[in-house]
Amino acid sequence: MKPKSTIEHHANVVIIGFGAAGGCAAIAAHDAGVETIIIEKQPEAKHYSNSRMSGGGFHSPSTEGDFESIKAYAKAMFSGENLPHKLEGEQPEFSDDLAHAWATYAPQNQAFMQGLDPQFKTFSSAGAAFPEFPGADRAGYACLRSTYMSSTYDAALAGITKDAAKPLKESGEAFHTCLLTGVQSRSIPIHYSTAAQSLRVNDDGVVTGVEAERDGQRVIYHARRAVIITCGGYEYNVRMRKAFLDGPGKEGWAFYGTPANTGDGIRMALKIGAALSKIGSVAGRVICAIPERRNGLKIGLNTSSVGKPNEIVVDNLGRRYAAERRITKDPSRYIFYKEALQFDTVTLSYPRIPSWMIFDSMLFESGPLVGTAAAAYNDIDWDKGNLNALRNGWILQGATIAELAEKIRAHPDNREMMDAGALTQQVETWNRYCAAGNDPDFNAEPDTMGPVNKPPFFAIPLYPGGPNTKGGLRSNARREVLDWDDKPIARLYAAGEINSVFQFVYQGGGNLAECIVFGRIAGANAAAETPLAQTHEQPSVNVRVADKV
Repeated sequence: MKPKSTIEHHANVVIIGFGAAGGCAAIAAHDAGVETIIIEKQPEAKHYSNSRMSGGGFHSPSTEGDFESIKAYAKAMFSGENLPHKLEGEQPEFSDDLAHAWATYAPQNQAFMQGLDPQFKTFSSAGAAFPEFPGADRAGYACLRSTYMSSTYDAALAGITKDAAKPLKESGEAFHTCLLTGVQSRSIPIHYSTAAQSLRVNDDGVVTGVEAERDGQRVIYHARRAVIITCGGYEYNVRMRKAFLDGPGKEGWAFYGTPANTGDGIRMALKIGAALSKIGSVAGRVICAIPERRNGLKIGLNTSSVGKPNEIVVDNLGRRYAAERRITKDPSRYIFYKEALQFDTVTLSYPRIPSWMIFDSMLFESGPLVGTAAAAYNDIDWDKGNLNALRNGWILQGATIAELAEKIRAHPDNREMMDAGALTQQVETWNRYCAAGNDPDFNAEPDTMGPVNKPPFFAIPLYPGGPNTKGGLRSNARREVLDWDDKPIARLYAAGEINSVFQFVYQGGGNLAECIVFGRIAGANAAAETPLAQTHEQPSVNVRVADKV
C-alpha cells in the first residue's frame, strides 16, 4: 500500500488540546491578532474534556476585592510559603509572580466568560474555602457555577446535559458550550481526531511546531511564534501513574475525568528537556471505582453520597479513620487522598486502599450514590436507583453487617483483611453516636449523622483519586516551560492541569479558573513572540522573561 502523503499546516500559534486552558489560550492568541490552530486528539462527536465533565465551577473574586488580599490568598493556596507553619514554599521561585497574575486576571473571569456568550449565566456557590489564610477576609473571594438555566448546583449535578440543547446546559457542559461559542465565533480552527506525537525542535533548541497523526496520516504543524501545551494530566497513563503517584499507582487509584488524559504533553516535553514540578500532585479524595477499564485502568466515579447520613467509611480492617464529610466537603475534599495513602510500617501494607463505604437501605434507596452525569460520559450505566450497579457487582450486599464483612473479605483488593467482628462493632458504635447526636471520635457534623441500621446492608470500595492530576511541567508565571536549570525552552508554553498552580492546597473550581487565567496569559505571551520568518528559518532565540505577567 502506498504510504499516505504528509499534510502540513502553518499558523502563528499551535495549541495542543482543547479543554478550558486550550480554548482560553486560543482566544487570547487570536484576539492578539495572530493565526491560531487547536489540535485535539478526541473526535468531535466524542470530545469530552475534563473541563466539559466538570461541575463547571470557577473562581472569580469580586472586582471590588482588595488586590493585595487576593494575591496573598492565592499565594497561600499555590505555595503556602506565607503561612507561618510551612517549612518551605511549594514553588517559591515563581509563587509571587503567579499570585500577582492571579490577582490581576482572576477577578475578570466572570466577565471574560460572559463576554464569550452573553447567554451564559453564573451563580455564586462559595467564598474563601480557607478563611484563616492571609487575605481571605478582604479578597472578596467567590466561586461561581456555570449554567444556561440559572439552576442551583445540586440540580445541575443531578442533570445529565451533555446531549441537551444549549438553553438546558448546566455545569461543565455550560462552561464548555460558552467556551466553544467563543472559539467558533472567532473561526479558530479545531482539528479533531488529531493526536500530537512530538514537538518539532530546530538545531538551536527552539520549538518550531508539532508532529501529529490523524487517521494513520502524518500531519505537521509549523508554528511561526509558539506552541502551547494544554492537553491535561496523566490520569489514564499506566506507566506515569506507577512512576509518579504514591502507593500502588495502577490498582490503588481511580479517576473520573476523561480517559483521553494520558500524559501526552508531559511525554513530548520531557523528550526535549523539560523539567517536572510536583508531579505527584492530585486533586483528589477517595472515590468509588468499578472494574470496567479504560487504558487498562479502573474507572472512578464521583461519590458524592459519602458524608451523608446512614453511611460510614472504614479501612480494610473495618475501622473508621476520619469524619466522612471531610471526604466530600471543601476544603479537605481535594486533599483527602493523602489520608488514604497511609502506609503501615509494621504490616507493610496500605490499610486504607481501598477504603469501604458501609451503608444501609435508607441511603441505597435515597437516590444515586455516584455522579450519574460523570458516569454517562464514560458510558457507565449507573441508574438513579443503583440497581444496575448492584446487579453488576459494583455494590456488595449482605443481610447483616457480618455477612457484608465476609463479602468484603472475599473482594480481591481487600486481601482478606476485613474483620467481621471489628466492622460489626464499629457500626454499633456509630449507631450509638448517632442516637446521642455526638461523634467523640472524629467530631462528625450532626446533620451528617444517621444510623446504619436498616437491612440489607451495602458496601462500595473507595480508592484515592478524583477528577485529575495537577503536577507536571515546570513553568514560570509567563507559563513558559522550563528546563532543569529553570531556563525557558524557547517558544514552548503550557497551561491548565499539566502545570497546575495549585501546588499546596486546592479550592473547588480552581482548575477551571487557572485555565482561564493562565490559558489567557500563555496565549498572549505566545502571540507576542517574534515570528520565525522575520529572522531566518531556524533561528536561535533569546527568550525575554518579564518581571510581571
